[in-house]
Amino acid sequence: MKSVQDIMTKDVACCTADDNLFEAASTMKERNVGSIPVCDSNKNLLGMVTDRDLVIRGYAQKKAGSCTVQEVMSDKLVTCTPDCSLEEASEMMSNEQIRRLPVVDNGQLVGIVSLGDLSLDQFSNEAAGHALEEISERPEIH
Repeated sequence: MKSVQDIMTKDVACCTADDNLFEAASTMKERNVGSIPVCDSNKNLLGMVTDRDLVIRGYAQKKAGSCTVQEVMSDKLVTCTPDCSLEEASEMMSNEQIRRLPVVDNGQLVGIVSLGDLSLDQFSNEAAGHALEEISERPEIH
């Protein structure tokens, strides 16, 4: 059975909590990604910042591009370990409604797995499809 370490992206661009919104947005543009892990100098994972965080928590709140990433990042994270199975990872992503799952080993970021990574793996196509369906499903408004 394949595990997350078999398909995860290992070369992950990170930013620090003290980086500013402009730097995070520039890194996203350069790397063509929609989220960046926020780590300390030892690669300990502190949070994630997404393009949506930059817009909703940053610019839409009239925060300047010089505002720190820490002010807009998400710090309530769901993570997995490198030995996590692809099925477990897709279930976590589905349950938590997330498209990217940071991979940590002893608190340090070692990679990231995305729905795209799961969908490219022939053994996890069904799991990725299910996760995407669950993530994309809109909750009922009462």
